[in-house]
Amino acid sequence: MSMRFKPLSGKNDQAAGIIFRIQDANNYYILRANALEDNVIFFRYGSGSRTTLKEASAKVPSGQWQELRVEATGNQFRGYLNDQMVVETTDDAYKAGKVGLWTKADSVTCFDNVKISAK
Repeated sequence: MSMRFKPLSGKNDQAAGIIFRIQDANNYYILRANALEDNVIFFRYGSGSRTTLKEASAKVPSGQWQELRVEATGNQFRGYLNDQMVVETTDDAYKAGKVGLWTKADSVTCFDNVKISAK
């Protein structure tokens, strides 16, 4: 799945993410890019609690369109920012599920060009 995003504002957070392999409201993965922290992180939510799987530094400029992409093959996940792989990890918690867009706190973020493909 890929999408374009533009973080516009937020004092606590300026985040955009792809939520994937959604089981229910409390169990899923996220690939998140944050303009305030300049990072891209894979998280696993399990029973509503967040666990960081892998984090990488990456310039995520506020006010600019960027592309975020996740590739999930088996238990291997790769996260791309503007066509550059910036983070990868593995996890076995969720084998399949739904996908969507994600943001949090006081983030004001635009989304566009959502693409989903299966290999």
